[in-house]
Amino acid sequence: MATLEIKNLHVEVKDEEKKAYKKILKGVNLTMHTGEIHAIMGPNGTGKSTLSETIMGNPKYRVTEGQILLNGENVLDMAVDERARKGLFLAMQYPAEVPGVTNAEFLRAAINARRPKDDPIPVMDFIKELNKNMALLDMNDSMTERYLNQGFSGGEKKRNEILQMLMIKPTFGILDEIDSGLDIDALRVVSRGVNAMRGDNFGALMITHYQRLLNYIVPDVVHVMMDGRVVKDGGPDLAKKLEQEGYAGLRDELGLDIKLVDED
Repeated sequence: MATLEIKNLHVEVKDEEKKAYKKILKGVNLTMHTGEIHAIMGPNGTGKSTLSETIMGNPKYRVTEGQILLNGENVLDMAVDERARKGLFLAMQYPAEVPGVTNAEFLRAAINARRPKDDPIPVMDFIKELNKNMALLDMNDSMTERYLNQGFSGGEKKRNEILQMLMIKPTFGILDEIDSGLDIDALRVVSRGVNAMRGDNFGALMITHYQRLLNYIVPDVVHVMMDGRVVKDGGPDLAKKLEQEGYAGLRDELGLDIKLVDED
């Protein structure tokens, strides 16, 4: 069993207009293990995406205090590619386009980056695995030769992120709003891919605004973030309660003195 532990994490980001750093995360604590699916919910501007980017090492975000431990090893000392080789994977809300590199080329390179240099994945094994996972996600065969995310629709990009995760087989997947912009059919397909990964050797941290995703990928634990901190943990029923009552009700219940972004 592998463990991802976030301890007292404080993060800030540079405000280019004010030429100063702004605090975003203010002491996040969270522990998860393989075999578990965790969901993070929270109002806009509370730091959910900042957390995902910080876990993977986006240099835009500066850690001022705390640790991110993967099996006891602090990943904050690692470069982004080293974190990926150790088993961390980020499905981004807005995946980048990479002209000139096909999907198939990218996937083979990503898989081989986690294998010994003298033991690349055999071509036929790669093709077999790729065909199986593309069928699971209802993806057209032509997607393999298209340049990475170039000209993809929003739904195609999200499916492609899940395809990458299925092929690379990370230890922990950080899924940042994989349901954003998806219709019901696409949501079902993407959820099918995540559920196919579920098991003793994989854990996921899903960031979402909506209960509907959690109807398809039922989480073991739900965390609620407000004002840069995790303020409440619970099971799937907590997400349903938030859907019905909103974040203001939980804030008042917990006696938190914070203002939500959407409030006047």
